Amino acid sequence: MPAKDELLGIVIAGGRSLRFGGEKAVAPFAGRPLLLWAVDRLRTACGEVAVNARPGTEAEALARAQGIAVLADAAGDPDGPLSGVKAGLNWARAQGASSLAVSPCDAPLLPEDLYLRLRAAAGAGAAMAETTGEGRQPLCAIWPAAALPRLTEALAGGAHPPTWRMLEELGAVKVRFDRPEAFANLNTREDLERLERQAAGYQR
Repeated sequence: MPAKDELLGIVIAGGRSLRFGGEKAVAPFAGRPLLLWAVDRLRTACGEVAVNARPGTEAEALARAQGIAVLADAAGDPDGPLSGVKAGLNWARAQGASSLAVSPCDAPLLPEDLYLRLRAAAGAGAAMAETTGEGRQPLCAIWPAAALPRLTEALAGGAHPPTWRMLEELGAVKVRFDRPEAFANLNTREDLERLERQAAGYQR
């Protein structure tokens, strides 16, 4: 298994959250911003964690206030999570890391051992979570830093292929998790309330 400091992590928080009516990343969940739940989960397996966020956003301000590195999409890259992954891979390579763990900012119930298990399965390659009944969870994944040229080529000209397809082209190992509800993400305020009730049920 690679050393912890050879794996860096990034939270993808660059979306526009139109259906949510505000920035999801800074919305409180059980008293803490969603962004920080994601950061702390990545830290269980990663030597350092950064946040992919658009300049001038509340997510950027929150991350900087916490002393977390903020990475913006490269100019000309399309909207979408792969542009954030590319920014993360550039950063990981510059830090001398071999791999990058990727997390969404809006799935607060993810398993605590998620990235430890993905790291163990990935080795020097890629891995992604999959759940019983729902299949691939491509925003919960590990990418090798060596994938940067391939991803850069895939995004050229404004294209944005499906994230799962890129991971499968890299030969990503799929790691099965039996509780698909733990991977639920939120798009609306109602989703947030529902997941908070769900989390309270787990704690009973």
